[in-house]
Amino acid sequence: MTFLKSTRTIKKSCAVFGAAASMMLAGVASAQEYTARLSVHWGPKHHSAVHAKMFADEVNKRAEGRLQIDYFPSGQLFGIREQLGAVTSGAVEMGGIVGVVSFPPINKNYNVVSFTGLFDSYDEQRAFFTDDPAGQRVWADITQKSDSVVLMYDPVGPVMTFSTQELNGIDSMAGLKARALIGAERPMWEALGANTVSMPTGEVYSGLQTGMIDTINSPPGSIQAFSWWEYLTHGQKPYQYYADAYIMANKTWFDGLPEDLQQLLIEVGQEVGTISTNEILRTGEATLTAFQERGGVVTTLEGAEKAKFDALMKDKVQPAIADKLDADVLQAAQAFAAD
Repeated sequence: MTFLKSTRTIKKSCAVFGAAASMMLAGVASAQEYTARLSVHWGPKHHSAVHAKMFADEVNKRAEGRLQIDYFPSGQLFGIREQLGAVTSGAVEMGGIVGVVSFPPINKNYNVVSFTGLFDSYDEQRAFFTDDPAGQRVWADITQKSDSVVLMYDPVGPVMTFSTQELNGIDSMAGLKARALIGAERPMWEALGANTVSMPTGEVYSGLQTGMIDTINSPPGSIQAFSWWEYLTHGQKPYQYYADAYIMANKTWFDGLPEDLQQLLIEVGQEVGTISTNEILRTGEATLTAFQERGGVVTTLEGAEKAKFDALMKDKVQPAIADKLDADVLQAAQAFAAD
């Protein structure tokens, strides 16, 4: 009898303990652990990769276990041209997106950012898409069709020309084998008499190594981050346009997060994005200094050569790029930039 009573007591205690444990587990589940993959094609030393990782680390820290972002650099998951498609499809929750690569296939009017000399800063270029009605329509169309939301600006830098060959003016580019990543680059290379080779970022190093290409348009930071400066020997300014990049999330996934985690992603994105934007120009110039210390030569077109460059852009390149976007959007951007 005593044994039966003790057994019942034990069973009752176990039941109570089991119920308590279940409640505790339910509490843990209610403090849902969300996970996300952030895919970028940039190598770890690239300016944009550094700040993408800073974003992931800071979110993980502040989320205190409720949201864990796993970070995949160097194209481990997807290359530069596949990032946005991966985000749209939900293959990853977040990706590092280079605008001039990913957006024109969705809305050709994003090509306005490649219009040489139109915008004179990242702030002005971004404001066109956030403040101007024509720009807002372009941006809304891109994000709606790609089921995406921007969490952070993560610019790759203003673009200039680099080569394994001497660059001392526009005439020196005739016959060069130029890498083309985006359609808006081709009019410039054609006007300069260069031959274009379509090539994703992951193949540029081997392309330079084998001589398949000898010339590229690139932000300065990329020539160091991807080790392209092992073969590149000359650079030429002026900067042509401001290449912006973004940390974007799949909107369906983002909308399924609790509101406080959504706000956390946005807040951290704003903070780290400001750091990334403020540092990008300094980083680019520091890379050019290091490039020259390695023996590289940087030429800045001035006087008659700059006049020839400007005339070429105005008379041949800009009209060709203008054909790649709607006239009303270009006119709106020109009016916005002129204010």
